[in-house]
Amino acid sequence: MSETHSVLIRLGQGLNQVIVGQSNLIKQVLVALLAGGHIILEGVPGTGKTLLVKVLAQLIQADFRRIQLTPDVLPSDITGTNIFDLDSRNFILKKGPVFTEVLLADEINRTPPKTQAALLESMEEMQVTLDGESIPLPDLFWVIATQNPLEFEGTYPLPEAQLDRFLFKLVVDYPDQAAEKQMLLNRQAGFAARRLDISRMKPIATVADILHSRQAVKQVQVSEAIIDYLLALVRTSRQYPDLALGASPRAAGAWLQTSQAAAWLAGRDFVTPDDVKAVASPLLRHRLLLKPESMLDGLQIDAVIAAVINQVPVPR
Repeated sequence: MSETHSVLIRLGQGLNQVIVGQSNLIKQVLVALLAGGHIILEGVPGTGKTLLVKVLAQLIQADFRRIQLTPDVLPSDITGTNIFDLDSRNFILKKGPVFTEVLLADEINRTPPKTQAALLESMEEMQVTLDGESIPLPDLFWVIATQNPLEFEGTYPLPEAQLDRFLFKLVVDYPDQAAEKQMLLNRQAGFAARRLDISRMKPIATVADILHSRQAVKQVQVSEAIIDYLLALVRTSRQYPDLALGASPRAAGAWLQTSQAAAWLAGRDFVTPDDVKAVASPLLRHRLLLKPESMLDGLQIDAVIAAVINQVPVPR
């Protein structure tokens, strides 16, 4: 594979040295980065969600901004606004935090729908419209939104149509005992999560490397048998008895794109059924909707995704 591929492998290794015990999560984050899709990170406080994004931005030398979303955040607090300058007697654009390459939107479900919509419009259009003028965002522009699964009071859950704008929903679990011990040893040795500049972290890649990798991902070959397999999975999800809402055509396109990214990251120039299955859960868990009676029965969405995959024969 290319030099860019080896850079991405080293990037994953660098992340694993800091974010201990989350190798599968890191792989999925890199797949989403390569596919150019935004992410929802869901996990309880203290599991390293913010640290993961900050470290990744530093390792690829990307501009990084963070928004702490609260109920009083307005759309203009994200996108920016035109301010009248008394000296020049002209309006001057004051850009909001959305004008960056890597944007961490903390607790997206705590901000009102109007503010959520402003952010999601920027994600979809890759531009911001202020006073009738369209201003493009950086080429890399990548949003990672976090939410706490334990807080429901005073929150504004994203509706299904807006959730579909995110490529992946990743669940951040607690690390196992060995990984958590290593985290404590790292802290004892001087690692400071709040002061990444002195934690001896050297950049591994550049934004140009990421953009070049995205172009390489598009060249990964997908056979007709794989496309038929993926389509069969999508259509099975729409007919599955426990689901009120199956995978959309947009989800099908995203599934194909992320399968190519997973294959490229694995060092192949062609997609296999395993690549399709590997990205199924993060791609679908926020897009599929369980029927109310299935939810009352305690059925979990990841179990349904696994059942859908098991129903469809794997192509030879």
